[in-house]
Amino acid sequence: MSLDLYQKEILALAKRGSTPERLDAPDASARVDNALCGDRVTIDVTVSDGKITGLGHKVQGCALCQATAGLLMETAIGRRVEDVTAASEELSRYIGEEDDTVCLSWPQMAVFQPVRQFKTRLECVRLPLTALSRACAAADD
Repeated sequence: MSLDLYQKEILALAKRGSTPERLDAPDASARVDNALCGDRVTIDVTVSDGKITGLGHKVQGCALCQATAGLLMETAIGRRVEDVTAASEELSRYIGEEDDTVCLSWPQMAVFQPVRQFKTRLECVRLPLTALSRACAAADD
């Protein structure tokens, strides 16, 4: 894969996201698989008063999946559950449509701008967000 994709910031996040940190007693967990590349992400979450209070993960996947998981570990706790879906949609527009007018509510996600050149890898970036969205929805039930 091109060195343009795996920039220093993405690799640093990937390193943080590569070590599994599962929760002992999550309110909910969700596993999402990418059938195209074989990536698998499991996210554990605890939620209180509509906010994410704990987050755990296990990623079996590429550096982009690991990087997103690492970013979530750093930024998702304390966020409202509905913010996760909005952040995922913003990221899809930011990368997929190359829309620089998108205001990323999680500005740290701008690190994934190089993925614009490799649109087939967008799903790798989104996979942990999808798992977190599903886990949050299950915890909210």
